[in-house]
Amino acid sequence: MTIIHWKEEIEKRKEQLLEDTKGLLTIPSLLDESNGKEGAPFGPEIEKALSYMLTLGEKSGMTIKNVDGYAGHLEMGSGEELIGILCHVDVVPPGEGWSFDPFGAEIKDGKIYARGAIDDKGPTMAAFYAMKIIQELKLPLSKRVRMIIGCDEESNWQCVRHYFNKEEMPDYGFAPDADFPIINAEKGIFDVQFTLDSNNHDIGEIQLVSFQSGQRLNMVPDRAIAKISGRSLAELEKEFKLFAKTKNMDCRTILEEEVLTIQAEGKSAHGSTPEIGINAGLMLAEFLKGFSFTGQEKKFLTLLDQASGEFSGKKLGIAAEDKESGSLTVNVGVMNYSCQGGGKVGMNIRYPVTHNSEQIEAVLTKKAESDTWKIKIIENNPPNFVDENHPMIKTLQKVYKEQTGEEGELIAIGGGTYARSLTTGVAFGALFPGREDVAHQKDEYMHVDDLLQAAAIYAQAIYELAK
Repeated sequence: MTIIHWKEEIEKRKEQLLEDTKGLLTIPSLLDESNGKEGAPFGPEIEKALSYMLTLGEKSGMTIKNVDGYAGHLEMGSGEELIGILCHVDVVPPGEGWSFDPFGAEIKDGKIYARGAIDDKGPTMAAFYAMKIIQELKLPLSKRVRMIIGCDEESNWQCVRHYFNKEEMPDYGFAPDADFPIINAEKGIFDVQFTLDSNNHDIGEIQLVSFQSGQRLNMVPDRAIAKISGRSLAELEKEFKLFAKTKNMDCRTILEEEVLTIQAEGKSAHGSTPEIGINAGLMLAEFLKGFSFTGQEKKFLTLLDQASGEFSGKKLGIAAEDKESGSLTVNVGVMNYSCQGGGKVGMNIRYPVTHNSEQIEAVLTKKAESDTWKIKIIENNPPNFVDENHPMIKTLQKVYKEQTGEEGELIAIGGGTYARSLTTGVAFGALFPGREDVAHQKDEYMHVDDLLQAAAIYAQAIYELAK
């Protein structure tokens, strides 16, 4: 029996792996539907990133397919059974405050910095090189292995829905888009939007002219800006600076022509872990709620207050938890208000795998109707759970222990990975235990050593599953 030294095989290809990874990271593959077209529905840069991966696969002798620009795949092996590896090449906006070019893919102190480095372009390239090694070593496989590359994971998952409407569903598989060791439980994802009509007839001593915070529901907003008009604005400005100081919050104010502009700075984080971020919008609303706003602006701030101070949804009346996946979490990701246009508040709710999303909808609908908000369910992505005794999980545990010396423990997350789009799927890496989770944050990076180790783990895992 031939012993394959997976780490050595990766090391042989290290320089090319890094070059190919940098090439993918330098593509600013942000959602751009306004410039979408047939064959590139999410915009030219995402199409470029998909084509980049398909070209690499074709050069490596894999079978490739572009499915209308929504997604694509690279395939190797033969047999009736199909193993899926679900990755994505789209990224969230870089945001502000980077120390590096977010699309420069600079390597410094053993880390490669770029938006998408850990979510999910670095892990995607690690999984691709895992397949490439198996292909180049001409190892016999009794199953087909297919890397499915999505293009809309950070938004609405139109990509995988379109893909699986046209293409075969794998028998089982994994997504290299979260944490090691193995994630077999993912909370449900419930995105909801509250809308408040404008009403200019009820104006108090001060008026909230506008309020804006957040770009995506699944990101903790790191900036909020409010404009306020009325009386005693100099005193309000003074109180805000004192509030910001007590919260250790960076801020900026401008008072001119009877309008006070307040800017609050927080800390971005993934919407599945709102507790590790600092929500600038909710912090600013916390300050403003103490003033004599009236009418619709008061309703806007009241709703934000009901979602602030904790992340369990207790004040909203939707708290829940289970032993399989933990507590429900709420991230208020988008907050917009205008005295002319009304208000919008978007929430990203992650609920336990045994919980019923209809309970959440019922409570929030009642709350909205009681205060003249309109409510719209944007997305309800059910939870994902794979039993610990499934053969795929046993194989992944074995490989992880052989490659790292650590136990392949099963964990639950609030994040939603492509694993849930499979009939049977788990998330498998690529963030190692103890590493800082910098997905969706400024100066996102991946350790080069982790990239190489993940590739070795994926190579052995794919071979063990498909041999």
